[in-house]
Amino acid sequence: MPLSWLSPETVTEVTRYLDLVGVFANALLGGVLARGRDLDLFGFLIIGIVSGLGGGIIRDVLLQHGTPVALTDHAYLPTATAGTLLAFVLDLRRHTSSRTFNLLDATVLSFWAVAGAQKTLEAGLGWLPALLLGMTTAVGGGAVRDLLLTGRPGIFGGNQLYASVALLVAGVLVLSTELGAPTIGLVVGILVGTVLRLTALSRDWVLPSDRDWRPSSAYARVRRRPREAGDKRHGGRRGRKDRQAEPDCPGEEAPEESPGSRE
Repeated sequence: MPLSWLSPETVTEVTRYLDLVGVFANALLGGVLARGRDLDLFGFLIIGIVSGLGGGIIRDVLLQHGTPVALTDHAYLPTATAGTLLAFVLDLRRHTSSRTFNLLDATVLSFWAVAGAQKTLEAGLGWLPALLLGMTTAVGGGAVRDLLLTGRPGIFGGNQLYASVALLVAGVLVLSTELGAPTIGLVVGILVGTVLRLTALSRDWVLPSDRDWRPSSAYARVRRRPREAGDKRHGGRRGRKDRQAEPDCPGEEAPEESPGSRE
């Protein structure tokens, strides 16, 4: 059968290879971001390995199904080390905004989201943990890397859609698994996530911040109307009281203060 490699029995093996691709790419990205910060080889390795393996380790620790795969599968640590060393040897910073780098970033984000969601479902957990751990797998390593380098994860604001794309991709896989077509969900999720992430990069799509989020003008007008009507009804009376309280002439003295009000 020409599509036998897409049978559900092969999903776990395909997921493993996608996971390794993500490990290499994110370790490479970690090394690229470490360059220019006066880090030595040890610093490069720490940043790159955390970037490449952090999300998967967080996922496996939360799943509590034995030792994290990154520490038991002999392929993970060498893969992360290779990506970091490549960034240490070659200065790839000028390529971080290229189309190839953006495509790699978007594809790896989707890879890891489906890998995390798939492993969560295989562990016997429900759809909501699968969504959360799929997203965590995709963005966890980068968040820890940003904390080490800048003190603030980039996913917390100011960047184009990233964590929300991972959440959507995990949702596609979870829905397809519920419908009995997990491998189709894996492929569709990666395609949808890659296209959405690239579109967000090209069109500068970001989530609104607290400064951008304001009540709509229509709602604000509805809230103001009763207050304006009340002001009109009582405006004349208030105006007369105010005029009575004002002195008749500029030279008139103000009322004498009570003794208790003086120091």
